[in-house]
Amino acid sequence: MFPFPGGTPTAGHGAGETVDASREPNGSSAASGERRTAPLRWSVVVFWLVLVTVVLAVIGVFLDRETRLAPFLVVLPALIAGRGGVRQTAVASTWVTVMIAAALFDTADDTIGAATATVVFAVVFNGLSVARAAQRVRSEREIARLRSAAAALQRQLLRPFPLMTDQLIVHGLYQPVEEDSRVGGDVYEVVSSPYGSRVFIADVQGKGLPAISAAFSVLSAFREAAVAEPTLTAVVDALEDAVLRHNSFAAQAGESERFVTALVLGIGPDTEVQAINCGHVAPLMLHGDRDGPVLKGEPHVPLGLDALSPEPRTVEWFAFPQGGTLLLCTDGVTEARDPSGTFYPLEERAAAWDDVRPGELPTTVYRDVRRHAAGTPGDDTALMVLRRRPLGEVD
Repeated sequence: MFPFPGGTPTAGHGAGETVDASREPNGSSAASGERRTAPLRWSVVVFWLVLVTVVLAVIGVFLDRETRLAPFLVVLPALIAGRGGVRQTAVASTWVTVMIAAALFDTADDTIGAATATVVFAVVFNGLSVARAAQRVRSEREIARLRSAAAALQRQLLRPFPLMTDQLIVHGLYQPVEEDSRVGGDVYEVVSSPYGSRVFIADVQGKGLPAISAAFSVLSAFREAAVAEPTLTAVVDALEDAVLRHNSFAAQAGESERFVTALVLGIGPDTEVQAINCGHVAPLMLHGDRDGPVLKGEPHVPLGLDALSPEPRTVEWFAFPQGGTLLLCTDGVTEARDPSGTFYPLEERAAAWDDVRPGELPTTVYRDVRRHAAGTPGDDTALMVLRRRPLGEVD
């Protein structure tokens, strides 16, 4: 969709297909949208209708108060409306109304007037239960439509892995959270420029369509500046300006201003790499005894907040040798928590991945994050694995 030099999308590996890459061995999907509450099965509805009816009937026989217990059936449709479909709620309402009417009108102890009033109440209450189920189903469909559209839009902003330049082969994985309005603004890009390969990964503050809008602004700015600007600081300055412009338009529209954490790398044929870290997760080197973070300095302020910092953003250099692997990620990895609230220990786990092939590393890391979080992480996850292309290799 965005033609940049050095980009070679691979057929069948679109950004929208990262769900398949992150499936567990048992075939369960890692997509956050799969966490929606499963609808009730008809067998479950029938089971509970029959069970509760029988239990109340048996209790009524022993207590000789079946006519007093029968109206308690009226709560069943309301309970089913919270999880079941409209038809299931309607069937439950009909069943309950018939059972209540049969029990009351077949008992001489109750007057016709009182029995009629009870049945009318059951009909009205059950009707409200059916209406509630219909409203809930419509709301869930609308939410599903909106979050699917937001996730699809976000995927369309991003090019599919693997990405290649003269210096790099980049594998990766992007997994959005598709739960209600929680779709976030994680973005990434790799661009081949006259000044070497420029790598970008960022995370926009906040969730939903406004975050995606901000992500698109900063991503577009990077794609332009990475080719046009000769220095990495000039590229980051262009990103800062893009975030400020977006925030200005957002303020005019009454929306919240946002900042963006970002990591920008400049990689040429030499082993030394330039990096500017704007409040983002630091990259990790996977290369034997060099495993660990490669940046020693403190991160700069996120994009959009440069005016708050007394010091300008500067470039930090680090070694990226042939055969080394760089792992970049967003905070969907480092801030994933286990049931006890412990953050995912990325640096500790990295030592075990030296022998994992670069193409398999994103899925390996994501599966490990899911195991740590006992399910799907609660935030968007973007992973990039950078590997230097062997010298003399051609496309």
